[in-house]
Amino acid sequence: MKLKPIGVIHSPYAERSDAPSQGRMENLESKIEVFEEFAPALKDVEGASHLFILYWADKADREKLLTNTPHDTDKSVLHGAFATRSPNRPNPINLGIVDLVNREDNVLFVKGLDALDQSTLLDIKPYNSKLDSIVDSKLSWFKEKNCGEAD
Repeated sequence: MKLKPIGVIHSPYAERSDAPSQGRMENLESKIEVFEEFAPALKDVEGASHLFILYWADKADREKLLTNTPHDTDKSVLHGAFATRSPNRPNPINLGIVDLVNREDNVLFVKGLDALDQSTLLDIKPYNSKLDSIVDSKLSWFKEKNCGEAD
């Protein structure tokens, strides 16, 4: 398998401790620079209000398979990495849903991203509420923490 970086993320978060646990909860702006060779793939992207951003979390702990979350007050409670949105996972491909604020040539200005500065951009996909929102989805441990219904 070969992944080809398509760009770089410029964000206000230099270190993991700077980044929020969920970027969607923040209103800070990041810039996503798409490399020139991939700029044609941005055609019509400004027609999307929201985007999925897939990026590589190079500072993640790839060995950590069990983790607790910001929602766990009892830090002895552990969840499998695949049951959380932790950046720590065997293949730290992270996913964010962002608000597209503006596009200037090959640069996207977005809000709601928790990527660290200089993160490698892997892909961009448009978010579509009819296709990507499952109203009755469940995540039982999250609901048990009184964090919400679905996730």
